[in-house]
Amino acid sequence: MTITQQHSKQRHRRREWLRRGAAAVALAAVLGGIAAPAALAAPAAGAAASATAARGTLVSATPLDTLDRDRVVAELGTLGIDPGTVRYGVSAYRLTYATVDPRGRPTTATGLLVLPRGGPHRLDLVSDTHGTIATRDDAPSGGAGYNRLTPYLHASAGRAVAAPDYLGLGGGPGGHPYMDTRSSVTASVDMLKAARTAAGRLGRQVTRDVYATGFSQGGQVAMALGRELSHGRDGLRLRALAPIAGPHDLLGTEFPGITDGRVDPRSAVFYLSYFLTAQNRLHPLYKDPAEVFRAPYAQAVEGLFDGSHPPQDIVAALPATPQELLTPQWAENVRTPSGALLEAVRVNDGVCDWKPAAPVRLYAGAADTDVPIANSRACAADLARHGVRAKVVDQGPDADHTTTAVRSAPQVVRWFDSIR
Repeated sequence: MTITQQHSKQRHRRREWLRRGAAAVALAAVLGGIAAPAALAAPAAGAAASATAARGTLVSATPLDTLDRDRVVAELGTLGIDPGTVRYGVSAYRLTYATVDPRGRPTTATGLLVLPRGGPHRLDLVSDTHGTIATRDDAPSGGAGYNRLTPYLHASAGRAVAAPDYLGLGGGPGGHPYMDTRSSVTASVDMLKAARTAAGRLGRQVTRDVYATGFSQGGQVAMALGRELSHGRDGLRLRALAPIAGPHDLLGTEFPGITDGRVDPRSAVFYLSYFLTAQNRLHPLYKDPAEVFRAPYAQAVEGLFDGSHPPQDIVAALPATPQELLTPQWAENVRTPSGALLEAVRVNDGVCDWKPAAPVRLYAGAADTDVPIANSRACAADLARHGVRAKVVDQGPDADHTTTAVRSAPQVVRWFDSIR
């Protein structure tokens, strides 16, 4: 399923979520046993405080939603997610916390904390990192929508869930540094710290054990997060790692797939445009967009990814193929990356080139034309070179990108249950 098809199907689901979103915020704030936002705020809350706050410091927390068990089942049903692991209702909060930007400067980010309404008093912690989004409000802590469904699924099984929005999405300042692995990891680690603080203030203890998962871009982030947690520097312990359809092999699979047709052309245009414009802010690739993008797209492409445009509008404003998008020089550069582009890809690649002590499973779909299954197989091969056997769970010959997520998420919950 392409970017265009995914979002046409998801739009009507999001409309219903958004209609209920404002009422849910008010309801969650007054329900018995739920702390009001002020009770969860850090002693010196606000943007000014974040300039001196330590990474992972909780700045504020705002109740967003409260669902009983039946509501969780119903919401999962909107995407056809198997509700067999749902045991509890959930409560969700938007966290604002201190972190750093790609250059290490203090900033803030937001994310979604979800707690089960019931279950153990002492909870293990799931990090659930989301896939590619271009609209700020599509982040997990933004408008009520599909990026809350897997956090709700994991929390309803009896764990605390930290779902970072990443930098520049949700309520975070600035633009999103798309596919900047390092800052996605720092934002994810700091979200885990803030989530433990917030849960404690809500009367729920959270262990230091982290079960890491994520979908698409978030699958790649989950692998890199696991590597960071394996160093033991953050007081957190990786318990299990289960990325879903992650672009783990940029140079060996994803970029070649863009040019050889394994990646759907419209999806390739979306991902390439997002990647090149975002990476240009971090690793200068061009001085003028016209060096990279053909007319008339060069004039508009950077503005399309300012966080305010929904994906369907971005797709409509861009061409159907990478060949129509890129200048001849840059079409060749994408086919055979070199120079600054090669460096930008390399610095964000290799997320599977390490030795996890925790068990790893990789989930993918044979019909995925956004992130071909070869990404997961290459990741498994990288891990094998370090002596780690990671099973690749193939969701079948009909499993496109979205279907892979829908089938994999409940399987991940059950696998986490078996480890616990």
